[in-house]
Amino acid sequence: MRTVARRDGDEYVVNGGKMWITNAQRAGLVALLCKTDPDADPPHRGISILLAEKGPGFVVSRNLPKLGYKGVESCELAFDDYRTPVTSLLGAVEGAGFSQMMKGLEVGRIQVAARAAGVARAAFEDALQYAQEREAFGKPIWKHQSIGNYLADMATKLKASQLLIRNAADEYDAGKRADLEGGMAKVFASEAAMQIALDAMRIHGGYGYSTEFDVERYFRDAPLMIIGEGTNEIQRNVIARQLVTRGGLDG
Repeated sequence: MRTVARRDGDEYVVNGGKMWITNAQRAGLVALLCKTDPDADPPHRGISILLAEKGPGFVVSRNLPKLGYKGVESCELAFDDYRTPVTSLLGAVEGAGFSQMMKGLEVGRIQVAARAAGVARAAFEDALQYAQEREAFGKPIWKHQSIGNYLADMATKLKASQLLIRNAADEYDAGKRADLEGGMAKVFASEAAMQIALDAMRIHGGYGYSTEFDVERYFRDAPLMIIGEGTNEIQRNVIARQLVTRGGLDG
């Protein structure tokens, strides 16, 4: 982390930059993760969150171009001697930023899993409808075994994703630690969304590659959930660590 906030009287002076900040173009307030103690040992010490309002020295330097998910902007931020009052510190003391961020990631990963399930459901429903309307060799294409098998697998993956998400959300709502459940939901639902979107394109044939149909957009939107809120490679590390810590699934 290279963005640093140094104390100057009753203010922090911030210098650095941030990437892939969602909604930053429209937001008036940003939760800024930065180092308030640049000399602290890495990787997690000396990190704090400042609730930074836009002002002099705080610039949205560019809206990053993306393959899909274009309804929500992702931006690069630049801070050049940006000043914010010490009261903008989230929490009572400096250095709590990493633990604050990790607590937020539990609900964030459940939310990303739910978004992935939404993309998957849209792709499945479009494919199911198209498979009933499109005919080949005198019958709807869903009656051809290869297409019917696609639909069966898509529906199974979607339902499994929804159940994993519900389980993770229930654990979180009950006040329990849910990084294992959230990680499992996020990994499965996002990978399922990618596969379901691809299968929806296959069912649509050439039309699946056309911008006249929504399935090509689902195919572009789905990869973000695999990468965002902690990549699925990181999620698998979290899952494995929690399995050992808890002594298994039912620990």
